[in-house]
Amino acid sequence: MTRILAPLIIGLTGTAILVWLGVWQIERLAWKEAVLAEIEATIDGPPQPLPASATPGEGRYMPVALRGVLEEGALFVLVSVKRRGAGWRVISAFETQDGRRVLVDRGFLPVAEKDAARFHGDATVMGNLHWPDDRNDSTPENDVAANVWYARDLGPMADALGTEPVLIVARGIDPDPGAVSPMPVDTSGIPNDHLEYAVTWFGLAAVWVLMTGLWVYARANGKDA
Repeated sequence: MTRILAPLIIGLTGTAILVWLGVWQIERLAWKEAVLAEIEATIDGPPQPLPASATPGEGRYMPVALRGVLEEGALFVLVSVKRRGAGWRVISAFETQDGRRVLVDRGFLPVAEKDAARFHGDATVMGNLHWPDDRNDSTPENDVAANVWYARDLGPMADALGTEPVLIVARGIDPDPGAVSPMPVDTSGIPNDHLEYAVTWFGLAAVWVLMTGLWVYARANGKDA
């Protein structure tokens, strides 16, 4: 019995830790799914008035409906969209009926159509207030002179177009903006890898049990000193 005591203790302890980590990831999965469901409910909710003074992060995903003038000028953010290829996020200024000027992410435009004529004029924009976090350590600096942006940097964009640093990501624009296809906010870009982590921990636990069994067998048969 003493020969297999150490392998049993090590095996049971390791298995317990790995199983606990798997269960913890399952709990985190349930938490994350609840968070995503809450975000989706917010995105799809009834339109709310645009906050009088939105600070970064405040009212993220809030649905809004704005009436006013969509301006002709635009900033172009280089993106790549699955099954659509390279293109631009088109960011324009929008002046509301009460005189506020905000940024509107009109959506996706194929890369070759940057210079094509775009709709501008009286419009209704249905969308969501958003505070994008596009920039990371590997994101290039924007080429403002060439109007090639690599992230939706609200401060510099607001300065360039003379608006508040507030962004509405369009879900729809009336009248139809034509070549520019809305890219509404959703939860697809929010990581949720907890199930994969749980499977990994449970898989390691199964391997640990197998290796422990082989070690105990070897010890019990005098094949391991």
